[in-house]
Formats: sequence, structure tokens, C-alpha cells
Amino acid sequence: MMNGKEYLESLRDNRVVYLNGEKIDDVTEHPAYQNSARSIARMYDALHDEEQQPILTTVTEEGIRTHKFFKEPKDADDLIGARDAIAEWSKLNYGFMGRTPDYKASFTANLRAFADYYEGFEDSARHWYEKTIKEVPFINHTIVNPQVDRSKPLHENKDVFVRAVKERDDGIIVSGAKMVGTGAALTHYNFVSNYGQDLGDNDYSHALIFFVPMNAPGVKMISRQSYELAAKKSGSPFDYPLSSRFDENDAVIVLDNVFVPWENVLTYNNLKVTNGFFVETGFVNRFTFQGCTRFAVKLDFMAGLLMKATESAGTNKFRGVQANIGEVLAFRNMFWAISTAMAANCERKNGIVVPNLSYGAAYRVLAPMVWPRVKQVFEQVVAGGLIQLPSSANDFLNPEIRPYLDRYYRGSGISAEERVKLLKLVWDSILSEFGGRHELYEINYAGNHEAIRLETLKIADAIGDSAKFKSFVDSALSDYDLNGWVNETWMNPKQTVETRNL
Repeated sequence: MMNGKEYLESLRDNRVVYLNGEKIDDVTEHPAYQNSARSIARMYDALHDEEQQPILTTVTEEGIRTHKFFKEPKDADDLIGARDAIAEWSKLNYGFMGRTPDYKASFTANLRAFADYYEGFEDSARHWYEKTIKEVPFINHTIVNPQVDRSKPLHENKDVFVRAVKERDDGIIVSGAKMVGTGAALTHYNFVSNYGQDLGDNDYSHALIFFVPMNAPGVKMISRQSYELAAKKSGSPFDYPLSSRFDENDAVIVLDNVFVPWENVLTYNNLKVTNGFFVETGFVNRFTFQGCTRFAVKLDFMAGLLMKATESAGTNKFRGVQANIGEVLAFRNMFWAISTAMAANCERKNGIVVPNLSYGAAYRVLAPMVWPRVKQVFEQVVAGGLIQLPSSANDFLNPEIRPYLDRYYRGSGISAEERVKLLKLVWDSILSEFGGRHELYEINYAGNHEAIRLETLKIADAIGDSAKFKSFVDSALSDYDLNGWVNETWMNPKQTVETRNL
């Protein structure tokens, strides 16, 4: 496992990243990425920290120390340990980094157990499991095609899809684009897949699953605007305490005739394997487990932030405010309970366990509804205090207006400086451009808003829950007919105790 210094050094590899029309020479030093990179570096340092290492890491049967979520789990206790490791890492960014290195362990930790699924590429699967437990690399993923024109059939947008354009003895050449590579500029590898129908005419060139290094010739990343950079230009950490260090800059990944050796390929020209890996290999079970745990940590933070914000205004004793705080706490408790239930009620497959998918599906449906509600609670309860904030920390440094700030911005038992500092943190979490991106992110994190509901129903059908629930209703329907109760447990309307045959 690398440490933070080694992680930062690993990013200085001539990768091609574009931002604002500029090719970035070194993401570790550029003001758009440097602090976010150091936030990830701190996570790698934690793997070696005397106090955090027992929570974060374990030793495999082969004697390799690795992050607990990267290792194959054998029972529920292993999953609980992995959950706690996910949470410990997430606490380092208060739940605001959703695609940290442990996220892709949702996929890689099952590669050895499910190696046979990748027909013809079983050795590649085992290789990547072994590689990831040893190195704990930072892998991003792109499995969605660019939104060019979704009204057209797939084959008419073929030119934008990542697809194999040439086969060689030692691998394949791929071209096309994928989205959205969250944090891609700060990662080591891009995991690429696709799920969808035949392009037409039995063209399976897009039916691929593979890994590609971020510095591979032909790989280009086109970043969205940097909230970290904007924070540096607009203020200081006092003004933007989250966006200035936790911005997972999202990027479109362009693959321009990129060579992928066979050892990095998991499937090729196989629509069934490409479409099925999401469910068949336990990936959806594990990424919802990681996502739910990270979201629960984020709600821990937001609950505390709401408590402190209302205390600073002296409104924390108001009945309505307390009720709203209780609602946020209920959400927090619910997601921690889901995470625990996913581990405790795990499913055994291929000699390992995977988190319970029914509870994972619940997280997928509920989280997109809960985050906007939490944001709304802040907007209603903290209210206008978020609008009246001074422009920046520089206002406090100006002796001409500092006395006015100290008098008119103070709170309940708290100085003006401390109150503004607290409310700036609230602003950055929900109302800045960074905060707006997080709302969009949490709403769409687990997929299309209709699909996640439909998939919840399909899961219930597949595991027999739908039949069980309907049978439960049938048991109630079987108790009565047109003539009344069909058993002697209950008395019919015209029946008396004397006439009842006991």
C-alpha cells in the first residue's frame, strides 16, 4: 500500500488533463486539483497511521496488508469490519467525496471469486484482484455513454461509443468517449464498461470491460469547471472550507486509439457478460454498501452542522426547530441501519459473501429523496442567516468595518467571527456551486430515478419477496368469503355465542 507522498508522486506521470482550454502539466501542483489531491493523500497516509490502521486494514490469507473493503469477505463480520473501514476513510472528508479509492473495491474485491464469469478472461480477473489488494490503487469508472442524442437508436451514435476498433495479438485498440469520470484526474486507472443492446447487425464492438492507466497514450480527460479553483479565486478556506479541498472534479474521458493489453481486458465482444456483470458479480451489492455508508457519514456531519447552526442563532430550543433536527437524525439513523442490515443479512455466493441487495436497493431509492429534504430543512431553519453573510474573510481583516461585524453578526453565545465561519460551512455544503453539484450528485448517484425503483421491484421478484408479500395478502383473503368468516376464530355478524359450534 502506498502512503500519501507516494500517491502524489504517482500522479506525476504525464497524464493528459484539460481545464479551461489549458493542458495541465501537474495536477498535484495546479490550483484546480492540488488540495483535493492532498485530501486523497491523507487517506493513503491513514492506512499507515498507528491509530487508524487497525480500523482500516487487515491481512489477507496470503499475508498481504490491505484495506478491509479490498479483501474478499467471508462472513458478516468481515463486512461489518469493511463498513467501519469505509466510514473511517469517509470521515476524513466528512462524506463529501463519493468516489474515493474504496469505491472501486466494490468491483475489484469480487474479481477472484467471480473469475469464471469473465469467459475467456478468467486470468485477467484474478490478476486484477491480486493487483488491487497489494497496491490499493485509485480507480475511477466510466460506464455511461455521452448524452449525444438519446432519441436515436444506438447504432446511429456509434461514433461516440467506446468500442474496439482493432484487434491485435497482444490486445485491442479502443476509441470513443465515456462519462462521468468523477475525480478522474486524481486516479490511477479508468474502469470502462458499457451496458446496453446490440448496436445492430450483430456489432458487439462496444461490449467491453477493461482497465486502462490514466497516463496511457491516447487517454484524455476534459474536466468540468473546478470548484477548488473558484474557491481560491473568490475567497479563502474560511469562505469555502469544503469546495477548496474536496472537489472531485468530474471529467469526460476520451480514448483516442488507446491500446489495451489482454491482461487488462475482462470481456471482449460479449454482450451477455458486459450487460450482466453489474448484477451477476455482486458489484451492485457492494457499491450500494459503500455508498450507503459514505452517505450515513455525510448525514452525521449534516446533523451536527444543523445543531450548531441553530444553537448559534438561539433557535435550537424552538419546538419546530427541534422537530426538524429530529427528522434529520431519523434519516441518519435509517441509513446507518440499512448499512448494518446489508452486512448482517449478507448473501453467500461463490465462496464469499455479498451485502444484502434488498436493503441496498432501499438505499438507492431513499438517498435521492433524503438529501434534497435535508437541504430544505437547512434553508427553512437556518433561513436568512445564510444570505446576510459578509463577502469574505477579508471583511474581518479590515479594521474599518470589523467593529460593525463584531456587533451585528454575533450570535447566541458565539462571536461574529465564529458564527460567520460556521454559516460559511453551511453555505458551502448546500448552496455554493460545490453544494449544488452535491445535490445533483446525490440525486443521480445510484442511477436513473425511474430505473432504481424498477430495479427494486425486479430484485423483489427475483428473490421471491414479491411472491411472499402477495402470499401474505392471500392469507388474509382466505379468511372470509361472501358468507362470512370461513373458520371458527371469528364470529360472523348474525352468530351468537350460543349458536357457535365451539
